[in-house]
Amino acid sequence: MPGHGPAGVASQVFQKSDFGTGQVDGAGSIALGGFVRPSHAPYVPTWREAVSDWAHRVDLTPDLARSVGSLTWWRGVATCMGLCGTMLLALPGIEPVPAPIRAPLSPAQFDQLRAQMITPLALGADTGGRMGPTDAVAPLAHTPERPTIDLDAVIGIGDSFGRMLQRAGVSSRDSSTVMSLVGGAVDPDSIEAGTRVGMTLGRRPSRAMPRPLDALSVRARLDLALEIRRVNGALDIREIPIAVDDTPLRIRGRVGGGLYASARAAGADPSTIQSYLKAIAQQVSLGSGVGADDRFDIIVAHRRAATGETETGKLLFAGLDRAGGKALNMLRWTVNGQEQWFEASGVGQRRGMMMAPVAGHLTSSFGMRFHPILGYSRMHAGVDFGAPWGSPIYAASSGRVVFAGRHGGHGNYVKIDHGSGIDTGYGHMSRIAAYAGEMVRQGQVIGYVGSTGLSTGPHLHYEVYRNGAPINPLSVKFTQMSQLTGNALSAFRAKLVSLKGLPAGLPEAKFAGGAGAQVRAR
Repeated sequence: MPGHGPAGVASQVFQKSDFGTGQVDGAGSIALGGFVRPSHAPYVPTWREAVSDWAHRVDLTPDLARSVGSLTWWRGVATCMGLCGTMLLALPGIEPVPAPIRAPLSPAQFDQLRAQMITPLALGADTGGRMGPTDAVAPLAHTPERPTIDLDAVIGIGDSFGRMLQRAGVSSRDSSTVMSLVGGAVDPDSIEAGTRVGMTLGRRPSRAMPRPLDALSVRARLDLALEIRRVNGALDIREIPIAVDDTPLRIRGRVGGGLYASARAAGADPSTIQSYLKAIAQQVSLGSGVGADDRFDIIVAHRRAATGETETGKLLFAGLDRAGGKALNMLRWTVNGQEQWFEASGVGQRRGMMMAPVAGHLTSSFGMRFHPILGYSRMHAGVDFGAPWGSPIYAASSGRVVFAGRHGGHGNYVKIDHGSGIDTGYGHMSRIAAYAGEMVRQGQVIGYVGSTGLSTGPHLHYEVYRNGAPINPLSVKFTQMSQLTGNALSAFRAKLVSLKGLPAGLPEAKFAGGAGAQVRAR
């Protein structure tokens, strides 16, 4: 493009482009020689582009939910109706197809077809192949009964074997026979709750009569199973002895973080652990006397049947091997018909408090008082508990009854020797329920509240003596000591050595013969 620059020097203006090949003055620019003339030729769109552009401008498919009633909305309605009309015009014609008419089904054909439908399934058929009834079918007055019924009953808690038979539907006659047969082998009341009883009830002659008992099987004890079957119309019993291994179970382990948790982890039952803790608590404090490095030693009575069932009994031995002290060995032993815990030297000890002898309220305390009948003050060598007439009176602790009868102003009176110089007396009873020389346990009823002797009303006069002198019963704690000697001490030590020689864990069962090994557990 011509022009005039400064000083009247003519110059040309060049158009610069930064894209292309070739460099000018090392600046990376491309110099294109000549002038660039713009093109003025008009662009003519095709008909497709023109229609598309018109459709976008006009908006033939607007949102019919907006601007209802406007020109744009009506345009959308027209589009929708046009499309629907086009689809209706494109539908093919529907004309009936000619076919021959089938003849109606005969009754036999209908029954055969009905057997292939789903209806027979609802009527009780198993496969759907049930045919319709014919003249050979006669209606039944009653549904046919099963020839036999197999039952599996359980003796519940607080239940009995006889009531279980009645609930299962066994007739009174058969129940009496079964109770008589079972009673010849074991006491029916000794069968524990939770025992499963298998029964088979047979066909009954009429619906008005109970089904007869055809068979019964029960695990009466761990070592005995009973089977009752009807043979030639009569019930007969068969006793099946089962071999049982009575080897005690020994459980040992480290105390660690807690004695109870460690014993549970080692496999001891909660009841066994509770008995163990009570036994060792007589000799050592459970809080400060047991360390983490100590090792517990538990031996419990254990029975294992040849059929696989097990039965855990009472705790026999409680031991504690202390890392920093003398080992503790406690063995359960029976003396004069009473079980006690003895330590390894043969010395037994029992501590505790006497229980309240009656459920009543304190009406008179221990000490000097004015006697309401005699009319002067004298020593009251006991305490009085007010209670209703006939209330039971309990032994405050276990011991031997040394007197039971009439005793002056005490009226009906019982005196118990608890050992270690401790005696208790119970006066003014209406009736005595113990006799002299009898061994009574703590909590056993020894009489009933009354008002015999010098008494103004029903109450219990309760006394405690230490070495013959009366003491205040409300503050009595006692300690009983027992010392084994002679043959009893030798037997005790032999039993202790035998138990401590057992291996820890479940030993290999040793059965005397294989009797009962095939009996099914119930």
